[in-house]
Amino acid sequence: MRYKAYIFDQDGTIYLGDKPLPGAVEAIAAIREAGAAIRFVSNNPTKDPEEYVAKLAKIGIDAELQDITNTVVTTVNWLKHNHPSAVLFPIAEPPLIRALEAAGFEISDDPERIDIVIASYDRTFDYRKLQIAFDALWRYKRAILVQTNPDKYCPFPGGRGEPDCAAIVAAIEACTGVKCQVNFGKPSAIMVEAALYGLDLDPSEVLMVGDRLMTDIAMGVKAGIDTALVLTGDSKLSEVDELPEAERPTHILKDLTELP
Repeated sequence: MRYKAYIFDQDGTIYLGDKPLPGAVEAIAAIREAGAAIRFVSNNPTKDPEEYVAKLAKIGIDAELQDITNTVVTTVNWLKHNHPSAVLFPIAEPPLIRALEAAGFEISDDPERIDIVIASYDRTFDYRKLQIAFDALWRYKRAILVQTNPDKYCPFPGGRGEPDCAAIVAAIEACTGVKCQVNFGKPSAIMVEAALYGLDLDPSEVLMVGDRLMTDIAMGVKAGIDTALVLTGDSKLSEVDELPEAERPTHILKDLTELP
């Protein structure tokens, strides 16, 4: 097998909703049988890594906790390494807040004490949270703004979607004039580094597999690894030709039946 590690996006690549996409279960089984490592990534910070292990198990794919890297994992890891003593204000849902507290971070809604405002995919976002972020960033000018992921919306089966983290970041940036400094999700190479932690591999030995050109494939390009676009999700074949040559996927697959 050409690659020693495969990084898989999940929604739109391995499954859609609660159903596996064609070839997904079989492809992952074949890769494992060949002895390659598999990692699963997601920009969704509204789920604990344990929830992804359980979801994959339901569609017939075994995964360990160490195999899962979502923006809960990347956010906590980056903060621990770069701002271990920071006071945080996460505009986020319980999975990220629980993970930050478990890592020993102090969480506060006092704008005079907040060091970092974390914008995330938060379906409880309201004016109160916006005001706190505004005060910490603009009034007291002491905090920095970071985001878990840059997605504008979260897609659902049947064409339905929800506003995602980028909408919250846009609201904060619009009223404060402060720009977001760090992104912990795709297409940031931070996620690739976190997913491959503990694997001593050359970039040429890793393949990123996903359905979105602007996140999955762009992340692989930034990380210097090969990429495979599967046409089972967001991006279409016609969009590939619109990209500069250097930003195009290494491989294009109808679905995961073509991967092994």
